[in-house]
Amino acid sequence: MTHTARAYTGRFAPSPTGPLHAGSLVAALASWLDARAWNSGHGGRWLVRIEDLDTQRCVRGGAELVLQQLQGCALVPDGPPVFQSQRIAHYQDALERLALAARAYPCGCSRKDIQAELARQGRGHQRHAELVYPGTCRAGLHGRAAVAMRFRIRSDEPAVLWTDRSLGAQRQDVAAEVGDFVLKRADGPFAYQLAVVVDDHAQGVTHVVRGQDLADNTARQILLQQALGLPTPVYLHSPLVLAVDGQKLSKQNGAVAIDPTRPLQMLNAAANTLGLPTCSGSIADALAAWVQAWRGIYNPAL
Repeated sequence: MTHTARAYTGRFAPSPTGPLHAGSLVAALASWLDARAWNSGHGGRWLVRIEDLDTQRCVRGGAELVLQQLQGCALVPDGPPVFQSQRIAHYQDALERLALAARAYPCGCSRKDIQAELARQGRGHQRHAELVYPGTCRAGLHGRAAVAMRFRIRSDEPAVLWTDRSLGAQRQDVAAEVGDFVLKRADGPFAYQLAVVVDDHAQGVTHVVRGQDLADNTARQILLQQALGLPTPVYLHSPLVLAVDGQKLSKQNGAVAIDPTRPLQMLNAAANTLGLPTCSGSIADALAAWVQAWRGIYNPAL
């Protein structure tokens, strides 16, 4: 039977704020395995994008270190890495397109302004919940200086529905749960939501595999894709490594760099988080075994 290949391009998109740790290696391995398992194990393309827009958080040499760590774990991309810091003009073009279509507008509200307006409207805000924008500047700045550009959600926008390959059916009413969200701040970089949508399209990404902590961003990105006339990728949000406090493991709560002298041990820990078995032998043999195991869990018919 002749195998008919189906297009697949995936990506791993780390921020170079430090070395890869156990949590970020899980995300890298998941996206690499999904690409390699595609098309009945014939594989698709796997790319790396360095999300270095927030220069205040990026560390010198961080991107090079991450790429070296991936190489040490035999997670090799199928093309040169893309750096978001070199793509500012593309984000600006997308923002201008949205503004011309009346889907982006200037906002003069500070965080305190938003909190005050929500309190005036009697809308409470839980400490760790999303600060829902109340739409103060939708009709104009009212004499304020613009501090951000926001995406205008249509008044009749229905809730966004999508199916995650791991989490199942998903739904989010972005207007009610988030409000018009920031695309760019006047004194800062372009927002993650806009840059990711523009770059996924530019790189031809068809499948996004990333950590479950990013699942909440998906509905906003789908709205941006629709507003810009771009296709929506297929999403899979993978399990997270948790810190001792039950929160996602990160550099802020004690995550340490993976040990470059023990790549197989590091990969085995990541694989176990993804529900895959421990493997011995060479890294190549382990990766090949995990590709087959991944197919059985996430895409047995693909």
